[in-house]
Amino acid sequence: MAAHLEDVRRKLAQARTGLLDRRNVVAVGAGWKVVDGQRTDELAIVASVATKRRPEELSPEDLIPSHVDDIRTDVIQTGPIFAQVSRTERLRPAPGGISVAHRSVTAGTFGCLVRRDGRLHILSNNHVLANSNDAAVGDSILQPGPADGGRDPADGIARLMDWVPIVFDGGDDGSSCPVGSAAAGGLNALAALAGSRTRLRTIRLGPEATSEGNLVDCAIAEPLDEGDVTDEIVEVGAPQGTAEGTLGTAVRKSGRTTGLTTGTIEQVDATVRVNFGSGRVATFHDQLMAGAMSQGGDSGSAVLDVENRVVGLLFAGSVNTTVINRIQNVLQALQVSLEP
Repeated sequence: MAAHLEDVRRKLAQARTGLLDRRNVVAVGAGWKVVDGQRTDELAIVASVATKRRPEELSPEDLIPSHVDDIRTDVIQTGPIFAQVSRTERLRPAPGGISVAHRSVTAGTFGCLVRRDGRLHILSNNHVLANSNDAAVGDSILQPGPADGGRDPADGIARLMDWVPIVFDGGDDGSSCPVGSAAAGGLNALAALAGSRTRLRTIRLGPEATSEGNLVDCAIAEPLDEGDVTDEIVEVGAPQGTAEGTLGTAVRKSGRTTGLTTGTIEQVDATVRVNFGSGRVATFHDQLMAGAMSQGGDSGSAVLDVENRVVGLLFAGSVNTTVINRIQNVLQALQVSLEP
């Protein structure tokens, strides 16, 4: 016999505290049970979770029981619930999807957290964190970005650690030699640790350095305090690894300017000329392209599929298209991982 709403409410009142105490549960209420993505007419006690987990991944005390007395339960994934987060305000701990930038840049988006050698780093674009090559290891990264009121050093959240130089058409790139960049990066890191403000910059030596063009626009910054960041992304939740972006993949992103938007990968293997302003244009190969799902300030957003797996890093777009680096190219170029 179907339960009446008052019966469900009464049982919910008795079980509420115990359900909310379970890890991963962010809300409980009375609602309709959903089966195979379709709402049924059956009333149930509904537990909302940040991320759905397999039963074997949870301890027995964290599992949601199938029934509360004679009332069935249901579990839905809502992601973390935020208190009307302003993506342009100062937030600690800072989640992905909000304003961040180099101290000399206006504002971009904190994509997600990655790890290098076991240490957490903020992932975003070179043109967001490294000022389109014109930066130095150890430079201050602000949250929010300067355009949103971020001030150095009060709003400093991280220090710039590494980036992949952008090779601009015509040779205005600053660097495209991976060996030279790695050597300079290592020496700059030592200089930063020693308190020196002197930095090295590698110089491209020949046209062969640009023969392959660009694959990525990416950079990482190490938090000043790991407690100041979280692996959650606003309105999305924590990434669940990576996946290959393919033609027709449904995607979404959480960005500083347009918030949570969705789209579909409409092109793969795209070669794109991107205008970085001041007459500088760079050509990028092996890009993914989606429809209109971003605006200025969304650069650096992580792009995820419907299973919360990261497929790319958003870095450019127009009024009707969005251009995305493949996440596999980003991780390889920076030698970082999304794994815990």
